[in-house]
Amino acid sequence: MVVHMRTNPREKPYGCDQCTKRFSGKVHLEIHMRTHTGEKPYKCDQCAKCSSQSGHLKRHMRTHTGEKPCKCDQCTKLFIRKDQLKIHMRTHTGEKPFKCDQCAKRFRQIGSLKRHMRTHTGEKPYKCDQCMKLFSLNCHLKSHMRTRTGKKPYRCDQCAMRFLTTSHLKTHMWTHTGEKPYKCDQCTKLFIRKDKLEIHMRTHTGEKPYKCDQCTKLFRQRGSLKRHMRTHTREKPYKCDQCTERFIYKACLKSHMKTHTGEKPDRSEQMHEALQSEKAPGGPHVLCILST
Repeated sequence: MVVHMRTNPREKPYGCDQCTKRFSGKVHLEIHMRTHTGEKPYKCDQCAKCSSQSGHLKRHMRTHTGEKPCKCDQCTKLFIRKDQLKIHMRTHTGEKPFKCDQCAKRFRQIGSLKRHMRTHTGEKPYKCDQCMKLFSLNCHLKSHMRTRTGKKPYRCDQCAMRFLTTSHLKTHMWTHTGEKPYKCDQCTKLFIRKDKLEIHMRTHTGEKPYKCDQCTKLFRQRGSLKRHMRTHTREKPYKCDQCTERFIYKACLKSHMKTHTGEKPDRSEQMHEALQSEKAPGGPHVLCILST
């Protein structure tokens, strides 16, 4: 009867004296105690990593051998661990079990939810030790550090371009393959980048979230507002390398350069100049091709 009771999975006679956890077997308690002592008796013979359990070491060894025994039955993807496969399967089922209690967003992984929560709390746990700037995500800190060092470790194998992040490289690769994975559900347009689709969607919704604080104009893109602000500040960042003329808009510099080469501006450039002159302070008599 005593033996039977101890094989009952509900009974947990072995209690941890460091926390409230209890276990059905002594060996399970011994393994758990390593979380308190920090003991990691299982060492990898390929690198310096140590593990608290033999099973953890076994899974780690697959990172050296390349073994991926967990296969998705919906596609060709392989995984080192069962939990990785379980998370991947949600891309097929659409399951998003982790819900934000601050908004309606749902996530496939608990880690994604934790990272998302920082957009609500404002928490930025990752700090640059060079400039003290804070970041909500570790990957953003890593990218920031590369902007300081100039390091671009991710190289395109089709051309010579290098990138700060794998996501930037992935997006760039679509310029070679012609792939445009982001599709507008209102029309037939396709886009390489998600942010380009989001901007395009405003042509359907009419949303113009960027407002000029000098006048009443609204814009769909931040860049459009930035260019518009030059009509108020009269900043002229585009300089002709043939003469002293400067311009508010890049298109105006391009049109001006043709006065040096002898080319005639095409109709679209003339229309652009007329449009820009109408938007400039002082009315249509202030031509964008003039620097004064």
